[in-house]
Amino acid sequence: MSSNIAQQVETIWRDVLTVPDGQEGATFFELGGESISAVRLVSRIEEELDVWLDVGDIFEDDPNLATLVATVVTKAEEASAA
Repeated sequence: MSSNIAQQVETIWRDVLTVPDGQEGATFFELGGESISAVRLVSRIEEELDVWLDVGDIFEDDPNLATLVATVVTKAEEASAA
């Protein structure tokens, strides 16, 4: 399950943010992320994966793809365990 989530989050990340070659480890802000990008990212994750994230977390944590994937996987596992 988590590898499927990871692939979906990566697809969303790459669709919302332009990720140049060699910048795969860049953070949200390093990739030019802004408020509308954060809203699009969170909205798509909620719609496509049914995992709720707070837009504020994106601004506070400034995640890279790996960090975001870990957060989404953890929240998905918590939701399925509840």
